[in-house]
Amino acid sequence: MIVCIAEKPSVARDIARIIGATSSHEGYMEGNGFQVTWTFGHLCTLKEPHDYTPMWKSWSLTSLPMIPDRFGIKLIDDQGIKKQFSIIEGLMQKAERIVNCGDAGQEGELIQRWVMQKAGAKCPVSRLWISSMTDEAIREGFQNLKDQQDYQPLYLAGLSRAIGDWLLGMNATRLYTLKYGQNRQVLSIGRVQTPTLALIVNRQKEIDNFKPEPYWVLATVYRDTTFTATKGKFTSKEDGEAAFATIEGKPFEVTKVEKKEGKEQPPQLYDLTSLQVDCNRKFGYSAEMTLNLIQALYEKKYTTYPRVDTQYLSDDIYPKCPQTLNGLYQTKFGGVPVYAEYIKPIGGKPLKKTKRVFDTSKVTDHHAIIPTGVIPQNLSDAEQKVFDLIARRFIGVFLPDCKFSTTTVLGEVKGEEESVEFKVTGKEILEPGWRVVRGVQASENAESTEGSENAEKNDEERTLPTFVKGESGEHKPTLTEKWTTPPPYYNEASLLRAMETAGKFVEDETLRAAMKENGIGRPSSRAGIIETLFKRRYIRREKKRLVATPTGIELIDLIREELLKSCELTGIWEKKLRDIEHQKYDAQQFINELKQQVTDIVRDVMSDPTNRRITITPEEAKKTKRGKKEK
Repeated sequence: MIVCIAEKPSVARDIARIIGATSSHEGYMEGNGFQVTWTFGHLCTLKEPHDYTPMWKSWSLTSLPMIPDRFGIKLIDDQGIKKQFSIIEGLMQKAERIVNCGDAGQEGELIQRWVMQKAGAKCPVSRLWISSMTDEAIREGFQNLKDQQDYQPLYLAGLSRAIGDWLLGMNATRLYTLKYGQNRQVLSIGRVQTPTLALIVNRQKEIDNFKPEPYWVLATVYRDTTFTATKGKFTSKEDGEAAFATIEGKPFEVTKVEKKEGKEQPPQLYDLTSLQVDCNRKFGYSAEMTLNLIQALYEKKYTTYPRVDTQYLSDDIYPKCPQTLNGLYQTKFGGVPVYAEYIKPIGGKPLKKTKRVFDTSKVTDHHAIIPTGVIPQNLSDAEQKVFDLIARRFIGVFLPDCKFSTTTVLGEVKGEEESVEFKVTGKEILEPGWRVVRGVQASENAESTEGSENAEKNDEERTLPTFVKGESGEHKPTLTEKWTTPPPYYNEASLLRAMETAGKFVEDETLRAAMKENGIGRPSSRAGIIETLFKRRYIRREKKRLVATPTGIELIDLIREELLKSCELTGIWEKKLRDIEHQKYDAQQFINELKQQVTDIVRDVMSDPTNRRITITPEEAKKTKRGKKEK
């Protein structure tokens, strides 16, 4: 009998239907030579400190660092999990082959491998590796099952990540709680969590310490068009007034009119982070909510595998794209064919193919998130919004570039002693191209995001009147006092971008893609990290802003060990984990380095002679006491 194990009952039912295992039993389906069973996500976890030795049960500085000789796994202590595992174990003991049907990613590999290890499975194991849950994809996957050994590097990367998080989290949390939390308030430290908190705290300090400074902008209105002085800002009012006096009452003359035509390529396809960023900006959805919505769309077969960090498709997807577009052509929401008008002009012709979209070398396990071509039915409002973004982005990459012209007009006012130059720029769309599919769905109260006053305003076009070189006339100059502004607070969109690029703000798509290698956390884990910071009460939401709480600020101030809060150092760890996955780095070396780093951190903190302490909140003290009693 061949035993197939999926990550969820719903996924197992889909697989069972396709391969003919139609007879239901408790905890599995059977038929056609197959038994299909399932986990509920993680059934196993790494052992806790007290599982290795009773000495590590109570929290004490003398027991640190805790470094097991060999890491082990155990079943999660839950009756439902124990019952399902018992069924899985019985099936696996008798299996002639196992097919690992877990999610096709690092976490999915780890979940199923641990279950097989715990169940003592001895038979050969194959791997189902698919990027969508459509019937066709499942059939193709079963016709092309892989050898589990091909995914050993993926498993080693996942295992190294889990061990690394255990080593740092268990040791640093106990260390800081005992040393600085007076053993009365748990100070949770994490390999990704703490640098992420540091990003928010450091930004908040920049804002709190920011001292606004005045500056003056000289502008003038000529033919109902505002021109701004090219000199830039005046830092003193006197200088601004002097320039104003120079030009007042003198005629304005147009000195140059330059028109340039340009092209704008369609945006690249979505990876998980860029989808979460857009959903936060446009709809105010949290990163976790977007992940849950796109996961639901994947399981309903409407979109491809979501937990991806590439914005490219492999070349073998190109022949399937007309079929996907045909599914979108037939898609209706509220009885209206929403995408038909965009697809009609490109139907029946060879589709555009560019390296910005199709590049096999940029795809490892999974490609960018795209629709599957299955016509969506009965979507919730939120699911429909997420699907709509993905559908429009997919259609857009096959549409022509947007053609526009940029007009730059220079003018000057000749004063008695010097001339002042002015400039205005306008943009006119000549052929919208891919822009026809842009949905105007932006949230009206969207916070400005890092690097731009307003992400939506950047897209506005301004057509200028026709100016002719040499024309002149009256104008109305203005000198406006303005104040410098602090950097914006992080919102989830800008924080996700910062995590993706190890704390550096990068707008350019190509450069951002290159920096993803050194981002902190995986795309699929970043939402959970942000939620953990909320649960620990280290951050809170104020509208769309993410604001550090006094406890969060104090914790970052307490940590002197740069290793624990540096985005760049954490980014380097992430790069090493990716290299383990791609067989460019040794897993054992990564763990050994981390053991040494943890040992060094324990030594440094223990030798801290200061009397630094965190402020204990009564609520946290009660929670810590209760938590330790339960343990």
